[in-house]
Amino acid sequence: MVKEIIVGEKKVYLCEVCGLGYANKSRAKECEHFCKKYKACSLEITRYAIYYP
Repeated sequence: MVKEIIVGEKKVYLCEVCGLGYANKSRAKECEHFCKKYKACSLEITRYAIYYP
C-alpha cells in the first residue's frame, strides 16, 4: 500500500518496500509492484523518484 507524506509543501507518495518517493500515486504503485515481484528496484521507475530515504 502506497503511503502519502508531506515534504515541504509537496505531497509525496512512498513505495513502502524500498522507501522511494514519487510525485504521483500511480508511479509509486508501479514501483511497489516491481519491488515486491522482483525484490529489486527498476532503474526505469526510480529515475522519477523525488524523495530518497
